[in-house]
Amino acid sequence: MSASRSIRGQQFDDKAFIRRASERAGPLPNANSAVRSTEGPLSLLLVRHGETSLNIARVLQPAATPLSDKGHRQAAALAHRLASMGLGAIVSSDLPRALQTAQHLAQATDLPIIKTPLLQERSFGDLRGHAYDRLEVDPIQMIEAPPGGESMAAFEQRVAAAFAHLVDLRSAMQRPLVVVSHGLVISVLLRLHARQRANGPPLPVRLRNCSLSIVAAAAPFEIELLDCTAHLAGDLIEPPCSLSGG
Repeated sequence: MSASRSIRGQQFDDKAFIRRASERAGPLPNANSAVRSTEGPLSLLLVRHGETSLNIARVLQPAATPLSDKGHRQAAALAHRLASMGLGAIVSSDLPRALQTAQHLAQATDLPIIKTPLLQERSFGDLRGHAYDRLEVDPIQMIEAPPGGESMAAFEQRVAAAFAHLVDLRSAMQRPLVVVSHGLVISVLLRLHARQRANGPPLPVRLRNCSLSIVAAAAPFEIELLDCTAHLAGDLIEPPCSLSGG
């Protein structure tokens, strides 16, 4: 597959996208200023952001989409669950819905947030803002890039770069690292970079809002917990029709 392709008259350069995203991510933070480094469990805690109004409306989300009121309450419930786990650092996508979720964790743990564009959701370009169920094709399954968006190959390469950053950061401390991101990002992390236990549950088709998955922080990165929402109850439980990804 060519690293550069023309999509309906537009040029999209996969390698350039990865390079720009990596450059925006910048160097890893100084362990003394950004993480707590004391003995504790060695895990990567993968968190999907809380609910947005466009998740419920099943619309591919523009980058600036914020959490809904319910999404904020979900994030607060998750923060309460994780506050006593002795977290070492919080790394988040810099998109508002993920960053707002991470802010609840930061308030509960007094940890700073390390932001990176490498953890952004796959970009669907000109399809963002459109109702998912009215599209003629399923953009989530598209191999090629939608107009102005990101191909599957470019997206998976970016997630691989993000995973390498996370592993390097984890090596700087001896506490769990929380990663706040998006449904498709976490799905790729679990599918391509983690290993299921022999008797573990299959990977879900979709990840729920504000769900928690836990992966061992050392190779082979075994999945210890998958798409758990035990911290959500009552009206905080998302409806099954909510869109995961996009």
